[in-house]
Amino acid sequence: MEFTKGHGTENDFVVLPDLDVRLDLSVRRITALCDRQRGLGADGVLRVAKAGALRAAGVLDALPDGVAAADWFMDYRNADGSIAEMCGNGVRVFAHYLAATGLESRAEYVVGSRAGARPVTVHAAGPAHGEVTVGMGAVRSLGASTATIGGWGYPGIGIDVGNPHLACVDPELSAEALAKLDLTVSPGYDPDLFPLGVNIEILTPLDGDRVADMRVYERGVGETRSCGTGTVAAAAAALSAEGFDLASDSGEVRIRVPGGEVGVGLAAGQARLRGPSVLVATGRLAEQWWTGL
Repeated sequence: MEFTKGHGTENDFVVLPDLDVRLDLSVRRITALCDRQRGLGADGVLRVAKAGALRAAGVLDALPDGVAAADWFMDYRNADGSIAEMCGNGVRVFAHYLAATGLESRAEYVVGSRAGARPVTVHAAGPAHGEVTVGMGAVRSLGASTATIGGWGYPGIGIDVGNPHLACVDPELSAEALAKLDLTVSPGYDPDLFPLGVNIEILTPLDGDRVADMRVYERGVGETRSCGTGTVAAAAAALSAEGFDLASDSGEVRIRVPGGEVGVGLAAGQARLRGPSVLVATGRLAEQWWTGL
């Protein structure tokens, strides 16, 4: 079994090419693979296959909206083995991998996800470093809610970016204070609004350069160095705090995370995300280890 290890602003993934869809990605195998002591270590796993092959193998019950059978499909699993709808950093690494390995020569095409079709533009795709823009689709407000950290409430708004987020802008929060928050345990949230769990972003307000600092606690993973869909949700919340109308206005911001910085554009309820990708290593998994799980 070949693998590649990559990351997008230090949100890291194990990429598994599986064009024939032969791999059994059980929860036990995914959790072991993503474990940083007994496996390779990662925030998640990206299986590389075509959408039609995944449907034929029963991994997908049906093709998501806008996804054709011939499209590449990012079959994404969280570190705890759960299936996630979408991952913005993962799509950048996925597209970079396809270009760097010669599986895809186009600069613009569609990557399928469980949240639907995601158009990508590959600006650069070297053996190690790449730069990719992802059309992130619709951004929809779910209404006001609150995250709780250490007994302190952080008001925010629920944001649907194909997966659920609760993005909380604290107008008094500095980057230094943000760095001191304890995100070793999951923040509290409203389970009635988010029955399947939620990714939670805490962020500073936009500064004069239209930059906000963000930290994120991802469902099924814990705190990560970055979250692509989370940066989109954070950008939407930061702009909304300044009176931005998600349904009709346009805006560009930069979101700074512990793993780096990305650019987010929002226009008439649609988002795009541009940022780096790094392919760190390629190797082989020991067959006895994998089958023994």
